[in-house]
Amino acid sequence: MTEPLSENTADVIVVGAGPAGSTTAYHLAKSGLDVLLLEKTEFPREKVCGDGLTPRATKQLVAMGIDISEEAGWLRNKGLRIIGGGVRLQLDWPELASFPDYGLVRKRDDFDEQLARQAQKAGARLYERCNVGAPIVDDRTGRITGVHAKLGEEKREVTFHAPLVVAADGNSTRLSLAMGLHRREDRPMGVAVRTYFESPRHEDDYLESWLELWDRRGPGEDRLLPGYGWIFGMGDGTSNVGLGVLNTSDSFKELDWREVLKAWCASMPEDWGYTPENMTGPIRGAALPMAFNRQPHYTKGLLLVGDAGGMVNPFNGEGIAYAMESGQIAADVIVQAHARATPAQREIALQRYPQVLKDTYGGYYTLGRAFVKLIGNPKVMKIAAQRGLTHPLLMKFTLKMLANLTDPTGGDAMDRIINGLSKVAPKA
Repeated sequence: MTEPLSENTADVIVVGAGPAGSTTAYHLAKSGLDVLLLEKTEFPREKVCGDGLTPRATKQLVAMGIDISEEAGWLRNKGLRIIGGGVRLQLDWPELASFPDYGLVRKRDDFDEQLARQAQKAGARLYERCNVGAPIVDDRTGRITGVHAKLGEEKREVTFHAPLVVAADGNSTRLSLAMGLHRREDRPMGVAVRTYFESPRHEDDYLESWLELWDRRGPGEDRLLPGYGWIFGMGDGTSNVGLGVLNTSDSFKELDWREVLKAWCASMPEDWGYTPENMTGPIRGAALPMAFNRQPHYTKGLLLVGDAGGMVNPFNGEGIAYAMESGQIAADVIVQAHARATPAQREIALQRYPQVLKDTYGGYYTLGRAFVKLIGNPKVMKIAAQRGLTHPLLMKFTLKMLANLTDPTGGDAMDRIINGLSKVAPKA
């Protein structure tokens, strides 16, 4: 017995219900489009993340109508504490017209579910335990017109059809690969590893970033590694402790980053509790695809959002804000295209998507790629940590730059410099 066609057809199929996919589906459904949101796992589910959200991500949650009150289980943070070069600097998030002056902390295992449920409430049809396989491609045009999938515990084979498909299936993005979109090797990749500890530091209202990551194992001189460490208090008795490392360094492939994390934690004060017996879960790792490392972001009926399109900020490894923003941008473009009368006009509207992304992030990500190359050099990293941290004004500028927090118009001198640099940098 086949299912009625209408259940398996929609205006848009979104593959993956992480932050990118759920945000896309939410905004599409709010605009009245029929959306299928296909998620391979079942909520709640674990994901590797720092769990810290900057004001950029907070703004997106507000736009989705999510209840971000403390009563609803969200922990607010005031800014970033930066540690390095023997200096400890506490910086509040900037006061801007464009973004709130606070960030949030929330565990990923239920953060993603909240977004998916919000998309559902808006009218998106969510299928969990729906493992998407090969795309359905029109032989004449080469366009994607749907996907094959296996549904539920019994892995029942189903097909879903839509004139547009959004790949929100993360860094591995099998859908993009099946459509011939491969990763660009000239773009930085990062890796994040993290774990949780029971700790008295769990109620910290600043996100903590360690700019110097020392490998103090073995005899001989301590080694400064490329990347940064973080400690985020979760407010529930635990701290999320992790590190992000870039592939621009010689040591990227040769080191076991789980072991580096253990060694870094062992160098912490004992009363913080970052010891093996206080660990509440295993050390997990994930790739961070940065700076548009898969392109084009639109081709033949397929749009890429979030990690599938390499949207992670190369300056700070932040992915959630850009996943959600790209989802909103993709939804806006799709809604406009849907209202066009002919296929040719719809195609013109859809071709705008990569251009809007480049206009929004292209220059900034180019600056980020240059920054990544610089900090891959331990000597540069050492000087930056020792000299830069002693100048609070310079660090305030750096915070705005790293977190991409500026007012696009009417901002202060720092905003104008950062916006100006982003405008003149090539939008590759």
